[in-house]
Amino acid sequence: TLVHVLLISAQVQSRSGMPIIKAAAFGVFASIQHVTSGVADLGRSFWSNYVALRGVAAENDVLKKRVLELEGIAQAQAAIVSQTIELEDLLRLQQSLVAPTLAARVIAGDPAPGADMITIDRGSADGVQPDMAVIGHHGVVGRVYNRPTAHAAQVQLLKGRLAAAHAVTERSLAAGMVQGGAGDPPLEMNFVDVLRDVEVGERVLTSGLDGIFPRGFLIGTVERAVKGSGFYSDLRVRPAVDFNRLDVVLVVMVKREP
Repeated sequence: TLVHVLLISAQVQSRSGMPIIKAAAFGVFASIQHVTSGVADLGRSFWSNYVALRGVAAENDVLKKRVLELEGIAQAQAAIVSQTIELEDLLRLQQSLVAPTLAARVIAGDPAPGADMITIDRGSADGVQPDMAVIGHHGVVGRVYNRPTAHAAQVQLLKGRLAAAHAVTERSLAAGMVQGGAGDPPLEMNFVDVLRDVEVGERVLTSGLDGIFPRGFLIGTVERAVKGSGFYSDLRVRPAVDFNRLDVVLVVMVKREP
């Protein structure tokens, strides 16, 4: 029966004049070809888009690297400008000082958290000795600590807990000891006469009485004044120097006895 049906279908023609079985087969193959063609087009589209995306990604990487390079160049240029300005300021300060000074570059900082030491590239071969004062163009930095090597020396920063400088306020002439503290600002001025009317914003200067720092160098400004219940007031002092950004300093080449 199936054979008869096939024979009849092969002889019966469709409206287009093509035998029905042939037309059916053509339709099936056309559908398959359509699907196959669609899959092939999808594959080609995917591949071309994939390749294009890979190209864009690679170009993106190149552009990112170039941007980083340009940012690095810009930062390096900004650092050079900053150092040039600092050197010019130090040169003007050096020319205005009566005591002889020696310019030194900061070559290392103590890696310990909250460290209070830096290392400079001048030492005993340059005449640097322990307890010489070290200043920046904004104010007091610290003092030479320990015995220097031939071409390097450690500097104890004034913000250190074991560092101190005798100081006096500029307007009220209140005297006291400036030491490193744990708070913000990092300096505190202790043993200030409670009868002195110290105002916030007053400049704090070295008095010269400690035997290390010459008189008249700027330490910082009073940020907070707390009168004690006894004989003394405690002051919080904002340092004039940014201890985290020290590149070049001056060593005061006068050996005084503390």
